Amino acid sequence: MMLRVLVAAALVGLPLLVSGAAAQTPAIPAASTASPAAPASPAGAPSAPDGLVSPFLPTPNVAAPAPMGAEATPGGPPPAAAPIPVETPAAPKPKKVAPPPPPRETALSDDPAPTLQPETFFATAKASERYSAIVDAGGWPTDIVAIGPGTGGPAVAKLRKRLMIEGYLDAAQAGGLAWDAGLTTAVKRFQSHMGLRQTGVVSGATLKAMNVPARERFNELASSANRLAGLNFSFDQRYVVVNLPSTSVEAVENGRVVHHYIAIVGDPEHPSPEISAQIQVINLNPTWTVPISIIKKEIIPRMQRDPGYLTRAKIRILDGSGQEINPKSVNWSTERAANYTLRQDSGAGNSLGSIRIGMPNKLAVYMHDTPSKGLFGADYRFLSHGCVRVQGVYDYAAWLLEGTPGGPGGVWDKAAMEAKIKEGAPFDIKLARAVPVIWVYLTGWSNGDGPAQFRDDVYGVDTVAEAQASAQSSPVR
Repeated sequence: MMLRVLVAAALVGLPLLVSGAAAQTPAIPAASTASPAAPASPAGAPSAPDGLVSPFLPTPNVAAPAPMGAEATPGGPPPAAAPIPVETPAAPKPKKVAPPPPPRETALSDDPAPTLQPETFFATAKASERYSAIVDAGGWPTDIVAIGPGTGGPAVAKLRKRLMIEGYLDAAQAGGLAWDAGLTTAVKRFQSHMGLRQTGVVSGATLKAMNVPARERFNELASSANRLAGLNFSFDQRYVVVNLPSTSVEAVENGRVVHHYIAIVGDPEHPSPEISAQIQVINLNPTWTVPISIIKKEIIPRMQRDPGYLTRAKIRILDGSGQEINPKSVNWSTERAANYTLRQDSGAGNSLGSIRIGMPNKLAVYMHDTPSKGLFGADYRFLSHGCVRVQGVYDYAAWLLEGTPGGPGGVWDKAAMEAKIKEGAPFDIKLARAVPVIWVYLTGWSNGDGPAQFRDDVYGVDTVAEAQASAQSSPVR
């Protein structure tokens, strides 16, 4: 019953989980709103709008290119101030928290229906009711084994039952011990709804997703509906949706996705926030202002080890009047450098690449290009420090600029932007009409009847909601 109570609360627009979970997953207002674990906006953000994110820093277990690239490590830990006496035991090193296992077989959706539509909240809440009923009825089998075309027997029968309960097969197809074309189609549809490659084979990430209990799927839908409650977003004729767990960008026009783009979003330690804004400007050949947190945690230790790093990376030190300071004049054994502005020149090695998508907001996050484009091909794309990197950013920017006059040929298409970028100087193009953009965190959602869509809860947001629901449903002792 508690499951249905939570859903009923969602349907009337009330918070589903009102204590710990609600505090960590607020609804998205019309203005910018931070994700629960999003880093705080640094001091001086208005004068350094690039200030929240370090797009050139790596995350654990991710290969990174040389220091000039967007994911290059600015340096290791600072050297010890003095040798430790032999008789004094060294303090144990803090244990590193292992990142969550990466989702596998990640695929870019080709669904023309936008992840977020005006009816998504109500459809997702209704879907959570359907999945609540599945839970009440006993759920579905969670001991499916690796299997594929050409197999048969009881394992196929159990797979059919699993798919039928969630709605991927009708009752007439639920029986039988043989694998047929209809079962392959059902498995591929399941994979599509999980954001996986449509192989038609149950193995790897597909097998893992197949064995997720129905209660967990309900929790994802209820938690996502909770985050959507109170949503106040302008669904214009043209708008952009970034679903962070999907690591994807959707360009929506007249209610349909006209372009899908692969994205790289914040890692679990630096999650991208849930936020809504207006895309107003395209910055060509942008500079990058290093946030204060990165100066303290990364740049200062690096300069202690490698005094020539800033010069090679083309990062200048500027004082309050904009005058350049010689790095050698800064005492790198202190945090004095944090009092200056560190700005990376535009160009091939710039951490933002050639294009920055300007979307003014209180958290100073944005979307941008990257010089490390090989990372777009990775299965695990939670690699940034909060901002969103976009594959195919030239095409994306050209779509945003449709209807904006200018450029060598009178319009700002891809060729016109490339020509302007070759000139080398920073250049801003203001959109003729701002495009609404929203970053959401939906691990489970629906826009109609039938099986819902699900993605991995990489930021661990839903676990709080699940714990709260379990506590509320437990008998009082």
